[in-house]
Amino acid sequence: MSDKRDLLRHTVATVAYRGAKAVRGAPASFATYATPGASSTTGRTPAKIVAHIGDLFDWGLSIAKGAQAWHDSTPLPWDKEVARFFTALERFDEYLASEAPLACEPEQLFQGPIADALTHIGQLAMLRRLSGAPIRGENYYKAEIVSGRVGAEQTPPRREFE
Repeated sequence: MSDKRDLLRHTVATVAYRGAKAVRGAPASFATYATPGASSTTGRTPAKIVAHIGDLFDWGLSIAKGAQAWHDSTPLPWDKEVARFFTALERFDEYLASEAPLACEPEQLFQGPIADALTHIGQLAMLRRLSGAPIRGENYYKAEIVSGRVGAEQTPPRREFE
C-alpha cells in the first residue's frame, strides 16, 4: 500500500474520531436543530449534515472505483443516520485498505469528499455549542487515532480542555 493511501486511511479514521465526538451524547432535539434565523427547510440541520457526510463517502467510494455517482439522501432518523455515516466510512476505508486500484489520484479523494467531510464535522461541533449541548475541546494531536478504526466506537479522549 502506498504512503498516500495510508495517509488517506488515517484521515478517514480522523473523520471517524472527530465525527463520533460530534454526535456522541447529542440530545434527541439536536437532529433537527436550526440556527437562529434559519429553519429546517432553509438550512442544513445536523441530521441533514450527517446525511450529507454519508453521501460524501459514498461518492468518494464511487470515485475511487472509477464510476463517479452522487446521491442526495433524505435524512433517516438520527440514530440510523449516524449509523449510516459510520457504515459509509467503513466501506470507503475497506476499499482503501484493499489491493483494488484507485481510479483517481489520492489527492483528489482528499481535496473532495474527505476535506468536505472534515468541514462538516466542524459544523456539527459548532451546532452542538449553539444548541446548548457543547462538546469539550480536545488536543487532537494527543488523540489515539488509528487507521482502520472508523466505527462509532473510538478511544476516550486523552486530553480535553476544561
